[in-house]
Amino acid sequence: MPAPESDAPLPLPDKSSDEPNAEYCQPRNVYVPTANKGKVHKPIGAQQANYNGTSRTARSWFKSEASGEVGVEISGELKVGVSPMIASIEGKYGVNLSAKLSVKVGNEIQVDTPPRKTTYAKYGVWRMKNTGTSYVIYSNCRTSAKSTVTSHTPWHVGWYLWER
Repeated sequence: MPAPESDAPLPLPDKSSDEPNAEYCQPRNVYVPTANKGKVHKPIGAQQANYNGTSRTARSWFKSEASGEVGVEISGELKVGVSPMIASIEGKYGVNLSAKLSVKVGNEIQVDTPPRKTTYAKYGVWRMKNTGTSYVIYSNCRTSAKSTVTSHTPWHVGWYLWER
């Protein structure tokens, strides 16, 4: 068998194999936010309402009478911790989110209720609803199956008001 010519090109290693010359990636878990779905309110305590049966505008006064904590809720398979997920969402949308927010007793609000209308009020935590993709990058640069993750992440404490 003749020896190969010295000018012959050397075969390139297969980058997707487990050979010593295979491409290497730093293994890591990844979360990429893909869509901000807006604000969703998580109430603490009872819904309040005030009906104005007069022909004039009336002042309605609502006061929170319950306390509690609201944390992150996740559906789907999150391959990273909650803190890296929150940091990714904050970075993409320029918001300040929390893993958990406390609602305290005694917050109050006064609003005008139009004639023959009912003003409703709920006190609690506004959360950002977000969808994203989570997966793992392995050392051979391949990835796990991508999972769609929906999260509700605490944004700020406040009232949700509406009229009927």
